[in-house]
Amino acid sequence: MKKFLFFALSVIATFNSYGQTDSKHTGRILDDKKGAPIAGITIKVPDLKLELVSDQNGGFIIPPKYKGQHLVEFSGVGYQTRSFKIDLNSHDVLSIPLSPSNLTLDEVIVTSAAISSSSKKNSTSIAVVGKQQLLEPATNAIEGLARLVPGVAAITTGSSIAKPVIRGLSSNRVVTISNGVKQQGNQWGDEHGIEIDQYGADRVEVLRGAASLMYGSDALGGVINFLEPLVPQSGEVKGEVLSNYSTNGGLSASSAMLTGNQNGFVWRGRGTYKNAYSFKTPTGYFPNSGFNETNFSAMFGLNKSWGYSHVNASFFRNNIGFYEPAFDSQGNYIDAAGNRFTDRDFKNRSLEFPKQDIRHTKLSWNNQLILDQGSLKFDLGYQNNQRREHDNPVPNLFLDLHTLTFDAKYTVNEFQGWQPAFGVSAEHAKNSNKGAEFLLPDYQSFGAGAFGYLKKTWDNTTVNAGVRYDYRVNDGDGYVKDGETFEKYKNHFSNVSFATGLTYQVSPYINLKANLGNAFRSPNPAELSSNGVHEGTFRYEIGNTALKPEKSYQADISVDYDRGIFNGSISLYSNLIKDYIYISSRPGDETADGMAIYRYGQVDAQLHGFEGDFNITLFRYLTFNNIFSYTYAKNKTLDRPLPFIPAGQFKNSLKYSPEIKGLSASYLKVGIDNFFAQRRVDREFETSVSGYTLLNASFGTTFKIRGLNIQTYVAGNNLLDKKYYDALSRLRPGRLDHHDLSLGVYNPGRNVTFGLITAF
Repeated sequence: MKKFLFFALSVIATFNSYGQTDSKHTGRILDDKKGAPIAGITIKVPDLKLELVSDQNGGFIIPPKYKGQHLVEFSGVGYQTRSFKIDLNSHDVLSIPLSPSNLTLDEVIVTSAAISSSSKKNSTSIAVVGKQQLLEPATNAIEGLARLVPGVAAITTGSSIAKPVIRGLSSNRVVTISNGVKQQGNQWGDEHGIEIDQYGADRVEVLRGAASLMYGSDALGGVINFLEPLVPQSGEVKGEVLSNYSTNGGLSASSAMLTGNQNGFVWRGRGTYKNAYSFKTPTGYFPNSGFNETNFSAMFGLNKSWGYSHVNASFFRNNIGFYEPAFDSQGNYIDAAGNRFTDRDFKNRSLEFPKQDIRHTKLSWNNQLILDQGSLKFDLGYQNNQRREHDNPVPNLFLDLHTLTFDAKYTVNEFQGWQPAFGVSAEHAKNSNKGAEFLLPDYQSFGAGAFGYLKKTWDNTTVNAGVRYDYRVNDGDGYVKDGETFEKYKNHFSNVSFATGLTYQVSPYINLKANLGNAFRSPNPAELSSNGVHEGTFRYEIGNTALKPEKSYQADISVDYDRGIFNGSISLYSNLIKDYIYISSRPGDETADGMAIYRYGQVDAQLHGFEGDFNITLFRYLTFNNIFSYTYAKNKTLDRPLPFIPAGQFKNSLKYSPEIKGLSASYLKVGIDNFFAQRRVDREFETSVSGYTLLNASFGTTFKIRGLNIQTYVAGNNLLDKKYYDALSRLRPGRLDHHDLSLGVYNPGRNVTFGLITAF
């Protein structure tokens, strides 16, 4: 780690020796209806990690040191977000028109694709979630995304753990990225969450569908990219302090951030702490289901005329309580000594055994160099994920995973509509067992890949195509001790993937997108070699060293419509996966002490579905917003449904956003979330769930006191305290207990959150 930091600092110091020029790039932002200047518009240049704000006259100045062609995004409250490609080699005064709108589809910059582009010219099905949406009440970042983004759901374990699901695919089929580095945290487990500070991102880009071209194996289902905040203008220091409290589980959360820029030397620091006791369902508390989470992160680096170079460091720790249900004769929950849990026990913030202790350390060095003929972006990352699962003070399971990653991409400047990009990536991981029990053996893995990509743009049409080669090795150690046996194995996998896409602006109001391609995913070490008790799931898991890579063949098409008081989009997709890997159990397959045995196997699978949204401006301050999604998934080999697939959903909300003197961004919102019954389950080890409807409401506003922007809100979820089982809850009947398929724990009941955010 010390060598990593020393090397990064040395190179940053070398970069800092380059000179600068002095010509200015100025512009003015105007209301395209009234012609009046607009103050307070945020100007973002993602390629340069730069953020500006327009002054009282709508003016802005991009520092003179920057050169080249860059996509620039303009956004502000009450205006449509627009993006433009701006040539910073020109010294013309820019005039940027923005349309007043509370509803119009935003044209944001997408940075997670092979080449950054506006959302309208990017063929990938993508959703961008902004800072304000990310601050809406949620226990964790993934739960928040599942509420907001059509096609995204979450596998949950109580209120503290959530894993992303995109178009029915999860775990190692969805890549999560933060600070430019692919997150590696033993994400193969159903109850293994994502080790990311939910308050640390400025926005999140969600790519729905195969993204293997850019991200290799594991991006078969999609990508969730958490993007760090852009740095302020030179000479500025900014910060925020937020806190909230939720009535269900007593969840209290606090986070503070400070960031600055001094002549191109940039820095940022953040700390977050969350704590909750047991969550409450409509029928009562679920014991020992609290958690506490601590996050620290820091960034420092340079933003100069040649680009940027940043070093990021973060530490995440989460302690999570677990409970295997046991009852007295009256049906009350009891502890290991047979004593009934009391109200004081439920509200005790100290966790009892069993519990998880998750620690994740990450270092990343992120760079982008602006060259004469293009730009070079490269990221180097180191991660250490420690997963301890306890039945007592000595961890039963202790997985210690170290991962090194490298990614580089060279993008050539666009010429007559043509623009190519090339990239390489490599990853090395080593896992060691340090606990009393083994679930999988010590192992090492190595992966490398390279891709080429080409985009051609005409006036109303953009076509792209790319190809990628991947190679991967998994090398597991043999082990025999106290009845635990692990077969030594070494597997080699390779694959060639391709993808092509199209965007076509049919008219000023209609935009069409289509994609076709294939992707692959190599088996992970848990799927290949597990042979032991997985404490977090209360089951015995057995891997299969003969597993083959999954191969996916996908197609999707989407249509966006935006005119007048109405806008919306809909995407249709189909995904055929050969040798789909999943874990399952059959009746009677259990250990001598009655624990269910789950085995990894392979089948051919087919997933079809759709997702979308539509929005209507009913009156000037009143909007009607809707999102919907549905996935049909079939095990073609056994002619039955695939397990653990999200239910169809249709969410509606009515939002009133009045203009109130002395206040800004005021709103009152009422929403209804409709989840349909999920009858398509693998009845060998799953049970169906009924449909349900949840009532939600929130209100909030922003005001200023002595130059401070203060945002306050109150939000209520499941206000009618509805009893329900979510289709992706690990605590629902059929998932919680192998013997009693009627035993389940309802999802959390009524919850009201009070929040306060101060920005300066």
